[in-house]
Order: sequence, then structure tokens, then C-alpha cells
Amino acid sequence: MKYYVKLGDAEIEVLLDGDIVTVDGRTYQASVESVEGTPVNLLRLGDESCRVVSRAGDARGRYTLWLDGFRFEAEALDERARAIRELTGAAAGASGPAPVVAPMPGMIVRIAAAVGDQVQPGQGLVVMEAMKMENELRATTAGTVRAILVQPGTAVEKGTVILELE
Repeated sequence: MKYYVKLGDAEIEVLLDGDIVTVDGRTYQASVESVEGTPVNLLRLGDESCRVVSRAGDARGRYTLWLDGFRFEAEALDERARAIRELTGAAAGASGPAPVVAPMPGMIVRIAAAVGDQVQPGQGLVVMEAMKMENELRATTAGTVRAILVQPGTAVEKGTVILELE
């Protein structure tokens, strides 16, 4: 089955055929194993391996992934879902800077921006602790920090708006 995976502005074509995975024309032997009693999966791709934690996002095919401690926002659609989205115009999405939102319950550790700061896509803005791990929340688009709605030490729930951009 063919999937189109979007990471940031890059789109990657992934073809799955049993335990054979082709990523942008390069073929690998692959496997995924759950680590019992944890949300962690061990991904083996060729001779490489990494720890992966994934959480479903706010829309079909969207996920938050933590690979060896690094956080990524990803979208994975099969050919049919991608074609439907393109035909219906659902891919347009909202325009303008998106707020920084807590992806899970946790505690705010640090805020690395101030009101009025110009930020770029991928720039780290907030560090929160969740599941005994520190996670850096990054800007998804360029913008200006309009408001910071929490302080370090604040406990937040999933979906809490932490920082607004304009």
C-alpha cells in the first residue's frame, strides 16, 4: 500500500509491502515491535533502529511522533484518502500562524519566547514535561508572539493553548 507522509513542508512517498518498505525509492527491511508496558515502539529500518512514541492528532492521518526524544508533527495518507482530500479541497486548512497547544497533559518547564518576538517555523518556543520526558514545542509557522497564556510551573491539560501567534 502506498502512503504519502508529510513532515513539515516535505512530502515523502512510502510503499509498504509486508516487511519491505520503500521510502522515496530506497528499499529497506522493516519491523515494529511494542515495548511491553510502555507507549514505546521499537522501529527497525534496515540496519538502523529507533524508539518511537506516537499519538493520533486532531484530524485523520495526523500524528505527533517522538523519535528518540525528538518531536515531529506528521501526516500520513493512503492514495485514496489523499485523492479525496485533494478533490474536496480539504487540504487547504486554516491560514495564518497556529497557536502552540499542549499535545498531552504535562507541566510547563520553560518558555523560550516573549511577547513581540518574531518566530520561524521549527523554532523551539516552550518546553513541557510529560511522561517523565521533556518535550520541546515548536512553532509550525512564522509569526509574532501575541500572548503567552501560561507560566513555568503551570500544569496543563491536552489541548490547552500555551502561546498565541499573529
